[in-house]
Amino acid sequence: MLAPRSLLDSARAALLEERRDLTLDELTQLAALPDGDVPALAQLAHEVRVARCGDMVEIEGILSAKTGGCPEDCKFCSQSAKFDSPVQAVPLLGHDEILAAARETRDVGATEFCLVYAVKGPDERLMRHLEDVVPLVREETGLQVAVSAGILDDGQAERLAAVGTHRYNHNLETARSHFGRIVTTHSWEERFATCQLVRAAGMELCCGVLLGMGETAEQRIELLGQLREVGPAEVPMNFLSPRPGTPLADSPLVEAIDAIRWIAIYRLGLPEVVLRAAGGREIVLGDLQAMGMEAGLNALIVGNYLTYLGRPAQQDVEMLTELRMPIGRLSKVL
Repeated sequence: MLAPRSLLDSARAALLEERRDLTLDELTQLAALPDGDVPALAQLAHEVRVARCGDMVEIEGILSAKTGGCPEDCKFCSQSAKFDSPVQAVPLLGHDEILAAARETRDVGATEFCLVYAVKGPDERLMRHLEDVVPLVREETGLQVAVSAGILDDGQAERLAAVGTHRYNHNLETARSHFGRIVTTHSWEERFATCQLVRAAGMELCCGVLLGMGETAEQRIELLGQLREVGPAEVPMNFLSPRPGTPLADSPLVEAIDAIRWIAIYRLGLPEVVLRAAGGREIVLGDLQAMGMEAGLNALIVGNYLTYLGRPAQQDVEMLTELRMPIGRLSKVL
């Protein structure tokens, strides 16, 4: 293997001068750099982010519009009805509740608002609800509206696109080779197929990862390659925050230096996506939030998550101000 400085110089030349993507082998070598070289890796990822995406940062609020009672068995999720977690099933929120949350999101400076539903996929009642609330939120707040409602069929994807859904979130979560250890009630292939339907319907695809579920470094690279295949506009970087009552409740946290390493690797491997700091960042990064933002991120979720609290949104806005990162709308760089 080349010396760390040579690896970093070669990656910089490829991404910034030749404008070519790094191979998975090149990314594997970069991911194996010693901890002492992670700050230099993060600096390169930040340079690539600014050069390939610009300096703008997008902030987003998310709302659990239907919580708990999910029939799936994702081992990381406290909303599964199959686990004895403290999260109780809550009925679908009404239009007024959703609008109130959207206005709060807009008022902290966010430009994106994601409605999340704990379901395997939308039934006709949920589809009609979405066809009402997506345009309502857009018209009342000016926010771009994203939806996360599980596995779609072709007609559902087209209906969501027709009412102005900006992005549809459907995470691959983990590598295909590891997926069966995490979920058994649906397949990785079903997730991948929904991602393809989203893009075919004309919506931007938001497709994230969840690191820290016992996967290997090789599987994290495998997942990056699979993201390349599906072509997302946005990739949320989630780190496992072990939830009480779930099978992964006793899992160790990803170490902060390793989280920064993988944020940088995913930026170098996906140089033009909206790479968003998402679930688990507060507990994993701790006081290194700013360093995480300067490791290649250009978006973040602010406020609370689906089943646990984040830090105050204003704290993130102040951090971005100190980092001189302007807030605005982003779409995938073409």
